Amino acid sequence: MTQNENTIIKFYSAFAKADTATMCECYHENIQFRDPAFGLLKGKEVCEMWKMLIEKSKGNITIEFSKVEADDYLGSAEWIAAYNFSKTNRKVVNIIQAKFHFQDGLIIKHTDEFDLWKWSKQAFGIVGFLLGWTGFFQKKIQQQALLSLKKHQENNL
Repeated sequence: MTQNENTIIKFYSAFAKADTATMCECYHENIQFRDPAFGLLKGKEVCEMWKMLIEKSKGNITIEFSKVEADDYLGSAEWIAAYNFSKTNRKVVNIIQAKFHFQDGLIIKHTDEFDLWKWSKQAFGIVGFLLGWTGFFQKKIQQQALLSLKKHQENNL
């Protein structure tokens, strides 16, 4: 097992335990994170996002991961998050493909890919089913996610 595979395992094992401090130890200070819900986040925003998501789950999140692979520079994993979406309390099971770039033994770039329409159908029900595939609705999801993150950061200064 490579050092970078161990870093990915450490990250998701910490996530499964709601241990954001250990998760953030796996990231380079210049981390860049991207996913369909938040878009691009950089630096401290990334750890704040994980803290917010774990806090909003109120301990009701299950994280499973598999297919961990990494060499000296690149890595990947598949992970599944099961939780109740905080705004609607609807059950979501999100299957995510993660890609990583490493620098100095730490994750410097983390990209999560998942089907935002499938997620929105679970999170918003019929509204997500009818509108979740549209660019307009997906942009609204991203705007709300970023607004929630901004509020979380302001409340934790």
